[in-house]
Amino acid sequence: MKPLAPLIAVVLLSAAPAQAATRFETPSHNIGCVISKAGARCDIRERAWRPPPKPRSCPVDWGNGLAVERRGFAYWVCAGDTVLGAGKVLDYRRSITRGSFTCTSRRNGVRCVNGRTEHGFKIARSTARWF
Repeated sequence: MKPLAPLIAVVLLSAAPAQAATRFETPSHNIGCVISKAGARCDIRERAWRPPPKPRSCPVDWGNGLAVERRGFAYWVCAGDTVLGAGKVLDYRRSITRGSFTCTSRRNGVRCVNGRTEHGFKIARSTARWF
């Protein structure tokens, strides 16, 4: 059985200095991401799935994306901002790496993983999962 990941964390990846973080989006413009040496986060515009119920401890938007950091499993995003629409297009079958984090754009979504821990997530219109 998979250990439970933290359900909530307010994500600060999008606030990383511009030279330290890279923003990108899929060619469909449905998924936007930010990746840095500190972690990766992706948000989605249109989806066919529902996130888990919003925890009381999340005062802003909930479940519009997933993130992974240096330690621990990936988690659902609780954030008052978005990483949609502010980056260059990362073509399908292409990857981007910052530090130990790699995100790959595919026709069926984006997969981001911490190469040191092998924890990460996949987010797509049809599904979202963390590992």
